Amino acid sequence: MPRTLWLLVIGMFINVTGASFLWPLNTIYIHQHLGKSLTAAGFVLMLNSGANVIGNLCGGFLFDKIGGFKSIILGIIITFSSLSGLVFFHDWFAYIVLLTIAGFGSGVVFPACYAMAGSAWPEGGRKAFNAVYVAQNAGVAVGSALGGFVASFSFTFVFFANAMLYAVFFMIACLGFKKIQSDQAVQSSVLDHADSINGKSRFTALIFICTGYLLAWVAYSQWSSTIASHTQELGMPLKQYSLLWTVNGALIVLGQPFIGMFVKRFAKSLKKQMLLGFVIFMLAYGILFVAEDFTAFLAAMIILTIGEMLVWPAVPTIANQLSPQGKEGFYQGFVNSMATGGRMVGPLLGGMLVDIYGMQMLLAVLLVLLVFSIGTVFLYDRREKETSVHRDFILKK
Repeated sequence: MPRTLWLLVIGMFINVTGASFLWPLNTIYIHQHLGKSLTAAGFVLMLNSGANVIGNLCGGFLFDKIGGFKSIILGIIITFSSLSGLVFFHDWFAYIVLLTIAGFGSGVVFPACYAMAGSAWPEGGRKAFNAVYVAQNAGVAVGSALGGFVASFSFTFVFFANAMLYAVFFMIACLGFKKIQSDQAVQSSVLDHADSINGKSRFTALIFICTGYLLAWVAYSQWSSTIASHTQELGMPLKQYSLLWTVNGALIVLGQPFIGMFVKRFAKSLKKQMLLGFVIFMLAYGILFVAEDFTAFLAAMIILTIGEMLVWPAVPTIANQLSPQGKEGFYQGFVNSMATGGRMVGPLLGGMLVDIYGMQMLLAVLLVLLVFSIGTVFLYDRREKETSVHRDFILKK
């Protein structure tokens, strides 16, 4: 792996470690410490994710216009400012405003990092995006473990630690990211012509795959919202809930050799990876129907993590393969915005379903959504084949 990509990996690890101090605990803080309903908590998280969607699109656009370094620095400054405000002002109104601003700032950062990863190691293919994904989840493992421990003393300390780690991320970006070359090699005029003709088909294929990605994130986001609150109602200690995320991150980091062997033997194509991943997701949520203690939730989290390791890195890889020259940032921004859209809709939808119908109804709805996700993969594959045939025809002509 190139040195430039290592810099991105380290920066992403610090970034997500800071974010993981807070994001798994948002619903618990709003519901239990501020005394608001799960629907209200879902609404706040929806605002945060909505701002994140806008930030994703802006970050992708800025990457294509001004480059990755300036885009990332801008996003870090916005996020650090809002998180610093949370240290001193975290009542109901201030929490809504500052968390929304933080969502926008962090949204600017992520697509630029992914687009830079593809440029830093274009021959790496899936490996480049998998490295960033692993760094993210190593940050989740460390941040969530520390966040639950720190929150047991005071949530103010959580806000402070989050802001300080973003300050460290800012220093790493200033010292290392400026050296990363984000310009890809110039392609031939014939290939550019083929890309321009196939642009609409490529984007259509991306829409199909990202629709399934969004639905999967609606399901996944329940773990940090309704499922988090459900574990507290069952009497699970906060430290044990945080441990679930630690296991998630640790498995993703330590399980890479095993998932690599699995992919080579059973899921060589990106399509197979995603199909298997979604089926495994469904198994995890099936376990939650009868989960009442820590052991059952731990088993569901382990199974969920296996599916996640197959699906999450595949989507930005597909976006990188589909993106025309000069649109890498926009395509990665679109991918991240769809994931964030799932995180935006998920907590609100989940909170409403649990408040009105209960947890069992929510789990049934999530299984239906995952069935639809499987269908989008088949549609994407059909569009991808049409695009490839059209592209080959243009090149031969």
